[in-house]
Amino acid sequence: MPVWCCRCSLAGHFRNYSDTETEGEIFNSFVQYFGDNLGPKVKGMPLVEETSLLEDSSVTLPMVIIGNGPSGICLSYMLSGYRPYLSSEAIHPNTILHSKLEEARHLSIVDQDLEYLSEGLEGRSSNPVAVLFDTLLHPDADFGYESPSILHWKLEQHHYIPHLVLGKGPPGGAWHNMEGSMLTISFGNWMELPGLQFKDWISSKRRNLKGDRVMPEEIARYYKHYVKVMGLQKNFRENTYITSVSRLYRDQGDNGSQDRDISTKHLQNQKSKFIKRNWEIRGYQRIAGGSHVPFCLFAENVALATGTLDSPAHLEVEGEEFPFVFHSMPEFGAAINKGKLCGRVDPVLIVGSGLTAADAVLCAYNNNIPVIHVFRRRVTDPSLIFKQLPKKLYPEYHKVYHMMCSQPYSADSGLLSDYTSFPEHRVLSFKADMKCILQSVSGLKKIFKLSAAVILIGSHPNLSFLKEQGCYLGRNSSQPITCKGNPVEVDAYTYECVKEANLFALGPLVGDNFVRFLKGGALGVTRCLATRQKKKQHLFVQRGGGDGVA
Repeated sequence: MPVWCCRCSLAGHFRNYSDTETEGEIFNSFVQYFGDNLGPKVKGMPLVEETSLLEDSSVTLPMVIIGNGPSGICLSYMLSGYRPYLSSEAIHPNTILHSKLEEARHLSIVDQDLEYLSEGLEGRSSNPVAVLFDTLLHPDADFGYESPSILHWKLEQHHYIPHLVLGKGPPGGAWHNMEGSMLTISFGNWMELPGLQFKDWISSKRRNLKGDRVMPEEIARYYKHYVKVMGLQKNFRENTYITSVSRLYRDQGDNGSQDRDISTKHLQNQKSKFIKRNWEIRGYQRIAGGSHVPFCLFAENVALATGTLDSPAHLEVEGEEFPFVFHSMPEFGAAINKGKLCGRVDPVLIVGSGLTAADAVLCAYNNNIPVIHVFRRRVTDPSLIFKQLPKKLYPEYHKVYHMMCSQPYSADSGLLSDYTSFPEHRVLSFKADMKCILQSVSGLKKIFKLSAAVILIGSHPNLSFLKEQGCYLGRNSSQPITCKGNPVEVDAYTYECVKEANLFALGPLVGDNFVRFLKGGALGVTRCLATRQKKKQHLFVQRGGGDGVA
């Protein structure tokens, strides 16, 4: 099987590999990529470790982004040289923030002190840069206003930082796999990315605009179009699957040694002996016909923008592996579309109290399928998502919440014909005869016959390509990474992982589940790389390595 390996020398030469037609096509795309973007910029892009800058004979990509959803797209946009500036006539409603912005109006936001600008701001994200960027793009959005952005964008090509964005499917990530019949929870303009208003784009695609919420398939098409219209295609590679991301080290005592992957145990025992080097990214690309072409990339920095929808969370109870138990909306929707559940007398069990579970309830209800709805919380729990949604804007979700409150199970009435809620209950087990055992908070058990079960209690990212499945990057290193409970621990202003230098994370991995907030991660990462680039360029010039012009 041919392998393509993206590593070039300072002179721009590539190692020779198998000369098959398939490999050649992929290989040529990278030759073109480096020829267009990296060749003349090599001396101006000294982002590698300072201790090895002049010792190493090879140059690697400054950044590889894993994930091509809105997080990865936005980061690519900013790394491509797009810079946000305060608009000439803009006045931010927050007078303190506006006065800070006026102090450096001539500078792009990327070149300003993000910690200073973020100070004192409050919002629905725990990440201060996310709150800052959101209020610049959507001033007073949480108060119901649709104020225009106070920023305007300039393409400054000299700020371009070479990078690749690797994704399993087309640009847009998981949005291409979401249930097409559901409306997004966010308004259309909150889903947009910098430089292309969603309303302008959608108005050219459909005549009748009813309300501000849109279909996921429309969002997916918008993101795919965005990459094209912004000229970002050269940075994107589709149908790529990552199998390994590992840090390379070099033995300090052997100047001629090769970079290599060192085991965690060996590294801990002889930590002072090794110098941290670049990242090695391995994987494969699916091509026409379904065959796989392995690849190997090298990068100074890696950004994790995978989202958290890869692996649905499980209850971890007996019988959960039976084929009548689903763990995603697409699985459930497919069963309904195939007619497997229509006309069944037995109800569908839906587990979860979030919006995806509510979507499943609506889907079943609209197809005349009776529902048993099980969730652990009380219906009065203030943390339920329904409590945060205005009734006028989200009537369908409040319909579900109303049923959760008004149609609970009771021993006297039994199951209702269309929907029965089971607050403060949990599933104990599933049986082969399609029965399930539920238990109330008081310990009382109930048995019901089902036509299917749908477990919608969240999801985990697939970080299997990292050591320890990426757990070591979380706030609690003994637990899997999750959006809410255990996000990746990053620096609040650079989004660099606290426990791994030159590794960044953004979007849902750091707790920003809404598109309007994940854009702040792109700002933080871009500022970090741009700042380091300036320092390395200055050092490079001082050492007589060139004129330092990018």
